[in-house]
Amino acid sequence: MAERDAMARVFAEAAGWRGAAFAPLAGDASNRRYLRLTDPGTGARAVLMDAPPEKGEDTRPFVRIAEYLASLGLSAPRILAADTERGFLLLEDLGDALFARVIPSDPTLEDTLYEAATDVLVTLHEHAPPADLAAYDADTMADLAALACDWYAAGARGADAGARAAMRAAIHAALETHASSAAVLIQRDYHAENLLWLPGRAGVARVGLLDFQDALLGHPAYDLVSLLQDARRDVPPAVATRMIARYTARTGADAEAFERAYHVLGAQRNLRIMGVFARLCLRDGKPHYLTLMPRVWDHLMSDLDHPALAGLAPIVRAALPEPDAETLNMLREKCASSR
Repeated sequence: MAERDAMARVFAEAAGWRGAAFAPLAGDASNRRYLRLTDPGTGARAVLMDAPPEKGEDTRPFVRIAEYLASLGLSAPRILAADTERGFLLLEDLGDALFARVIPSDPTLEDTLYEAATDVLVTLHEHAPPADLAAYDADTMADLAALACDWYAAGARGADAGARAAMRAAIHAALETHASSAAVLIQRDYHAENLLWLPGRAGVARVGLLDFQDALLGHPAYDLVSLLQDARRDVPPAVATRMIARYTARTGADAEAFERAYHVLGAQRNLRIMGVFARLCLRDGKPHYLTLMPRVWDHLMSDLDHPALAGLAPIVRAALPEPDAETLNMLREKCASSR
């Protein structure tokens, strides 16, 4: 860490930020970290992304997608300086007004913020995606959904290869039938902790975008699922219903087909998250993600009630335990940090 700190200072100074104060910003589940730079003389601010290549990080996708989003008039951070070989970016500082903070402080803004975030997706989906994006296809999504068996169920009950195979086959079939279109750029983590409110800007530019470097080519419903079935905060069902209706009305999408895809993709996403959160605890020593599991489980159970998932629902309910206190405590006791 001391070596990376020194390298970060050299990078910042070369970009014109000599003498800047460094302060840590909240990170994410990756190996990246973020530092806020403040010029003590002018008060100007920027954000330094430290993405160590030796830990598997690569800043080039972030640069590519940020520039694409900005070309559409969307508020991705401007790239102020880059050293992609060493894994450093200097970014425009979009502030601290995350949706997840703004809404609790002023609940009257909830509809406005979610409308703006939905309209960002409408605008994004009106444009051809960047060339050569990898597809988030049914095979990939089914494999990721199976993480719920590989880590969550295996950690709580033990591995069951038969249940895993049955679940993967059922979610794959549902995805192929109802959500196979991969036509737009999906950001994949489009939710209230990654969206900033920028009321000084106009239209869709009022939504600051973060954490889009893992963008893929996917179904138009995917990021709306990410937004409305948020693992970290409760989105009122009425708000979710209005936003789905807003999206379909503004894009002309078939409402029934879109709803089927929404719930199938919701099931896939929530199964993947259950597996990832268990893995973050069991392998990476990050037990705090377990506290989010009951909300993710509730989203999953709601999705499984849709008729499009009639074949998957009984398999999941038999294969996965509910994340009640006993189950979560069992996983917590196996957490890597407690060993």
